[in-house]
Amino acid sequence: MTISDYASLIVDAGEYSGNDKFVHVAPRLLGLAELKLNRGLRVADMESSATLTLSNGNASLPADFLEAREVRTSANVPIRAVSLQQLTSSYAGNSGTPAGYAIVGSTLKARPISDQALTLSYYAKIPALTPAAPTNWLLTKAPDVYLFALVNEIAIWAKDVAAAAAAQQLLMLALSGINIGDERARWGNAQVVVGGLTP
Repeated sequence: MTISDYASLIVDAGEYSGNDKFVHVAPRLLGLAELKLNRGLRVADMESSATLTLSNGNASLPADFLEAREVRTSANVPIRAVSLQQLTSSYAGNSGTPAGYAIVGSTLKARPISDQALTLSYYAKIPALTPAAPTNWLLTKAPDVYLFALVNEIAIWAKDVAAAAAAQQLLMLALSGINIGDERARWGNAQVVVGGLTP
């Protein structure tokens, strides 16, 4: 594929969709495509980490946060995710080293209450493509995902149901390919180990 940046993506999407009238709404359509991709795509390239400094047991999440992978204390001990109700009832009023956390809106709440730093491993949003930031890891790794996601949005915008359905199918195939590649890269030759007693 010859898609290497924002401009070439817009050109190719116009050719694939057979519609060059979308250019004035291209940033909005691309934003919608990225919004939908961020809802479902979870691959290693999206993983990031950040240090969160607790204040009275609470810390703001990074602006690009989508989903937590792991949270560790300053002693590098993992703490577990629990429901807000369990976090509140189990650790009400206690202070000390955090043992559990819950995410409420854009805040991570860790309990027992502490002011220490936590290390958050998380899935980050796909960096938005713009004329000023014309490329990102996803466009480099899987330009077909971006192409079919944008063609799908163009078809929806043009109220072309058949074209939207066709683009959606192509997008699903492209996403399946990137997910399979990610699984193979992570777990390629790993063996399944069954825990516990076996008969």
